[in-house]
Amino acid sequence: MLFSSFFSIQNSDFIIRILLLPLLSFFIIFLINIWTTRFIYQFAVSISGLSLLISFYLILHIQYNIEGFIENYYFNILPTFSFYFRLGLDGISIFFIVLTNLFIFLCIFSLSSSTFQLNRALCHLFFLQWSVICTFLFLDLLAFFIFFEITLIPIYFLVIIWGSRERRVRASYIIALYTLRGSIFMFFNILYIYSKTGTTDYELLLQIQLTKEDQLFRWLTFFIAFAAKIPLFPLHIWLPEAHVEAPTIGSVLLAVLRLKLGVYGLIRFCIPLFPEGTSFFAPIVIIFACIGIIYTCLTARRQIDLKKIIAYSSVGHINVVLLGIITETSESLQGAIFQRLSHGLVSGSLFFCVGVLYTRYSVRSFKYYSGLVYFYPLFTRIFLLFSLANISFPLTSSFIGEFYIFLGLLRFNFWATVFAATSIVLGAVYILWAFNRIFFGNISILSLNTYKDINKKERALFRRPIIFLFFRGLLPYYFRDTLFMDCINLLEHAHLNRY
Repeated sequence: MLFSSFFSIQNSDFIIRILLLPLLSFFIIFLINIWTTRFIYQFAVSISGLSLLISFYLILHIQYNIEGFIENYYFNILPTFSFYFRLGLDGISIFFIVLTNLFIFLCIFSLSSSTFQLNRALCHLFFLQWSVICTFLFLDLLAFFIFFEITLIPIYFLVIIWGSRERRVRASYIIALYTLRGSIFMFFNILYIYSKTGTTDYELLLQIQLTKEDQLFRWLTFFIAFAAKIPLFPLHIWLPEAHVEAPTIGSVLLAVLRLKLGVYGLIRFCIPLFPEGTSFFAPIVIIFACIGIIYTCLTARRQIDLKKIIAYSSVGHINVVLLGIITETSESLQGAIFQRLSHGLVSGSLFFCVGVLYTRYSVRSFKYYSGLVYFYPLFTRIFLLFSLANISFPLTSSFIGEFYIFLGLLRFNFWATVFAATSIVLGAVYILWAFNRIFFGNISILSLNTYKDINKKERALFRRPIIFLFFRGLLPYYFRDTLFMDCINLLEHAHLNRY
């Protein structure tokens, strides 16, 4: 009875529950110190799994073929000034929320009751989950900015406390400086928009047409803030350093959650609110994105640290996603969202794979590995699956996303498509080269210190991303139909706000 009442099909109840569960879990773990670490671990896994189930259940019962958001609650922050925040959900944000809940669950599941300062780690994870979900749910520029920046706090502490090397302090400072500097201009422009329009409500702003000059300047400031978090070349310097110094779950969450906030902000705000800026700056962004794709692929080929290879690979793939966003066609926009979700699955899983090796050998440089296929046949297959998905191999969700991106980009600019498509070839060069060096060839001295193949817990950890990866690759029409109406609505608002 209790279970059925909790899962009653009320969209507003679902959204409040999916928002409050991580916040309540954060306070429970933070305030109660009498539980054993084993019980706290089991409690965290159960709550994160429940959040994931709710997000799945929500997907199945939301009507996506309506125009606009499924609106639920208003939070009146300053009654005197009628200043309120509003929650809303659509077919774009729900998939980002599912990806968030999935990898928070996997990160918590990958820990153990003997993890160093387990309580603090779980508090940071639940706080990050809550702030990221708030970013996707609040339909207000100021609320989005607040939670957009709050997500930096748990990432900062995950790197500085649980980082693996002495440079973790420097890496945490770089994360904070690079991401905060770009957001300063965004904050002041949100205040400017409020002073000029009298509101920061997203749906009201969609009905207000700003002047062309305002759109150009506001788009540029918003884009800088989002580009620093995507990150776009040449603002990517902080990402490889952060990935190398972060623990495994820190690298996973950086790739899956932190980077996708910038993509979401571009899609949600820059395209519909400032379409003139999108059209005006599109050629420049395409040039930087193409340079970034080729540069990061060539740089990844020169690395020997496995985390750096995956980090540079992430930058290249995100630049491909940026091309899909800036093109402003229905196909490319759907492909950008599809590819961003797929990139989260693939890069997060590859960082988990590196974590499996690091827990056994405490080394990430692949020059010490060779011939692991003889000792880890199952792990070799799993690593190969995610490596193929990383180069957009057919039947994986990455192939569907990049296909739609290149289809929309081809209608926009032929040569940009040619340069962007080189990421497939160059990506195959460095990722398959690294895979071959690690798993094949002569058996290295380090590999002679053998361990058992991946255990039941690690198999369960990889099973879920593999299922999602191939389910989205084999049945893309379900996800495409869900995204179609919302992408069309974004482009229609962009068309109405043009001069």
